[in-house]
Amino acid sequence: MELIYDIFINHSALQAVIIISIIIAVGLALGKIRIWGISLGVTFVFFAGILAGHLGLSIDPTILHYTENLGLVLFVYELGLKVGPGFFSSFRKGGLQLNLLGIGVIILGTLMAVLFNIWLGVPIGEVTGLLCGATTNTPALGAAQQALEQMGRSANGAALSCAVTYPLGVVGVILAVILIRKMFLSPGSPLTSPQEETDPTFIAEFKICNPAIYNMTVKQISQITRTKFVISRLWHNDVVSIPDSHTVLQKDDHLLVITTPDDSHKLKVLFGKQEQRDWNKKDIDWNSIDNQLISRRIIVSRPSINGKKLGSLRLRNQYHINISRVTRSGLHLLATPELILQLGDSLTVVGSAADIEKVEQILGNTAIKLKDPNLAAIFIGIVVGLVVGSIPIAIPGISTPIKLGLAGGPIIIGILIGRFGPQFRLVTYTTRSANLMLRGIGLSLYLACLGLDAGAQFLDTIMRSEGLLWIALGFLITLIPVLIMGGVAMRLFRLDFALTCGMLCGSMANPMALNYVNDVVPGDYATVSYASVYPLSMFCRVIIAQLIILCFI
Repeated sequence: MELIYDIFINHSALQAVIIISIIIAVGLALGKIRIWGISLGVTFVFFAGILAGHLGLSIDPTILHYTENLGLVLFVYELGLKVGPGFFSSFRKGGLQLNLLGIGVIILGTLMAVLFNIWLGVPIGEVTGLLCGATTNTPALGAAQQALEQMGRSANGAALSCAVTYPLGVVGVILAVILIRKMFLSPGSPLTSPQEETDPTFIAEFKICNPAIYNMTVKQISQITRTKFVISRLWHNDVVSIPDSHTVLQKDDHLLVITTPDDSHKLKVLFGKQEQRDWNKKDIDWNSIDNQLISRRIIVSRPSINGKKLGSLRLRNQYHINISRVTRSGLHLLATPELILQLGDSLTVVGSAADIEKVEQILGNTAIKLKDPNLAAIFIGIVVGLVVGSIPIAIPGISTPIKLGLAGGPIIIGILIGRFGPQFRLVTYTTRSANLMLRGIGLSLYLACLGLDAGAQFLDTIMRSEGLLWIALGFLITLIPVLIMGGVAMRLFRLDFALTCGMLCGSMANPMALNYVNDVVPGDYATVSYASVYPLSMFCRVIIAQLIILCFI
C-alpha cells in the first residue's frame, strides 16, 4: 500500500512521469473513438488531464509548470520548422487572399471577446481564456497565462474558461462547416474547382517559329527575357538531347519546357508556337517518351550540398543532365540556378542512365541518411526562439511591453530557420515522421499538464452560473466569425468550398475540423489552404492574447 502511495500520490519526479504518462496514454486511446464521424485525437489528452485533476491526482507544481512549458515550446517550434520552407511562398496569389480572410476571422472573434468584457462584465483574463478555448488555440492560452503572471494576476481563470469552452470550440467549427455547405453551396455543386492548381510549375512543349531567336543559344535567349524557365528536352530532327547554356536553338526545334502557368503565355510569344499536348497529366510515363533519356527523382542527402545554389554545382554542363523541378515539403519549385538546395529536396533529373548515376553520387540519394534528425539544430533553434520570445517589445500607448513568449518566439524562429537555415549551412531537415513525433510529444505533454492543472475546479466551474455563460459565449465566438467569413469567402471572393474550409480551420487552429473536411472533400485542397493560413493565424492569436490582457487590465 505504501508503494502504491509513493508511485501515484506522493509528489516526486517518478510520480510526475507516471501520472503524465497515464494521462497521455488514456487520452490518446480515447481520442481514437469517433462520434458521428468526429474524432478529437490528441485533444482528448486535455480532457483526460481534467478528469485526473478532478479525481484528486496532482504532481509537484514546479515539475508541472516545467513540463507544460517544455511541451508547448517543442510543439510550436517543430510546427514552425515544418511550415517554414513554404511559409513565405504561400503569400503569393491565393495565399495572400486566404491569409487576409483568416485575419478577418481572428478580428471578428477578438471584437466579440472584448465586447463580452465591456457589456457583460466578464473579467479580461476569463475573456481571453474564452477566446483561446473557442478557437482551440492552446499556444495562445500559454501566451495569455504568461501575460497574466507578468501583470501579477492569477492565470487559473483563463485556464478554466478555456477548458469549459474547448469542446464546443472543436465541434463548433465542424458545425459551421456543415452550415456553410447548406447555406452557400447549391445541391450537386462541386466541392473543389477543377482549375485550382496546387503545383506552381507548368510543363509545356514549344516549337521554335520565332525568327528573332533562330540560331541563338539558350543563354542568349534567357538574357533577353525575365521569364524563368528550364528546358528539359530538345528535339532536333527527331533526335532528343539535353540542352545546356551553349546549345543553339534552330528553326522547328521542339522544346519541353518547365515554367509557371502565367509565364507559359510569354514563352509562347518568345518561342513562336505552343503544342497542344498536355504534359501536366499525372499518368505520364516520362521514361517512355523516348529510348535515349530517362527521368528519375534524386534526394539530396549529402550534407555538403545543403545551402548551395543549384547553379553552383554545374551539374548540367559536367554531366549532360537537366534538373526540371525540385520538390520540397510537398511544394514543386522551378529548378533555377539561384535556387538554394536543402537536405531532403527531391530533384527530378533527366538524362542518360549512366549520367544520372554520376549525379546520384554527387547529391547522395540515400534516404536512410535523412532518417536521423539533426538534434543540434533543433535545440539551437529552441534556444534562439526562447531568447527572442523574452525580448520586451514596446508598443505606443501600452505601459507594459509585450513579449512573444514561449509560444511566439519559438514558432517565429522555427519558421525562419526552416526557410533560411540552409543558406547558413544549417541542417534543418527532419523526416515527416520525426517532425510529427516531436510535435505529438510536445502537444501531449502540454495538454496533459494543462488539463491536470485545471481539472480540480473544472466541474465546479461548469455547475456555476458563470460556467454556463462561458460555454455559451465561447460557442458564439466559435460559430459567428466562421459563418460570416465563410460566406464572404464563397460569395464575395468566389472561393470553392474546399479552400474556404481549409482557411477557416487554419484560422481557428482546428486540426480536428480539418480531419472532418478531408473526409468529405476529395483531394488535398483543404490541407494546402490550412497550411497557408495556420502559421500567420497562430502568430496573430499569440500576440492578440497578450495585447487584450495588457490593454484592458
